[in-house]
Amino acid sequence: MVAEPGRGVPAVVCAMLGTGLIGGALAGTWLLGSAEAVPPAEAAYQRAAGLWHTEPVDSLFPPVLAGDGAGPGGADRRWTRIAVDAGTGCGAWALRYGCAHELRATYTDATRSSVIGAGLVFTAGAPRPAAPAVPAGAYGVADAARGSWTVSVLRDAPVVVYTVSGFADGRRVATPRPAASAMSTSDVSAVGQAGLGYEAQAVADRLERALRREAAAPTGAPR
Repeated sequence: MVAEPGRGVPAVVCAMLGTGLIGGALAGTWLLGSAEAVPPAEAAYQRAAGLWHTEPVDSLFPPVLAGDGAGPGGADRRWTRIAVDAGTGCGAWALRYGCAHELRATYTDATRSSVIGAGLVFTAGAPRPAAPAVPAGAYGVADAARGSWTVSVLRDAPVVVYTVSGFADGRRVATPRPAASAMSTSDVSAVGQAGLGYEAQAVADRLERALRREAAAPTGAPR
């Protein structure tokens, strides 16, 4: 079929322009969608900020923590949660990091000879820098009974994880020792010999893993 003079060319041009506009619109939509997509790491960071009110306590403070090879000399350990304090505020120690909400729990080892007070400090934005200091007000461990401790300021979540270990009988400890020091083979103190450094560090490590696991999974996704 031959196009009529004066009508064929404009029709072709209009068809080409229409195709171009549609293609441009689709490309723009694709680019806009790509720009708005949140990277997985950032999405996990954002989810972590709200875990204290979106997830059940058992997800953040598991009832039982297994510590295969986590004790002195590679001995297996196991801790059971014996108390939880969901709280609504922040202790003075936690406020140093810009605390917005603090969750606390208490664990004990299988022999019930030690107790470990654990805390998750959810901060308003990235945690503020703070000089390392033994946590005060640990749940289940009186300040005078603090034996060993560790604090971890997470980079991939607005959370500070801390643990404080002590003797279950509540005996006083003159100088609480950082977990790294208490775990040293050269530490001959009662705290070091009792493995309280291992208790604090191992529980903190497992709580960090639990928190990261929850942050990485979208709300409602099977764990």
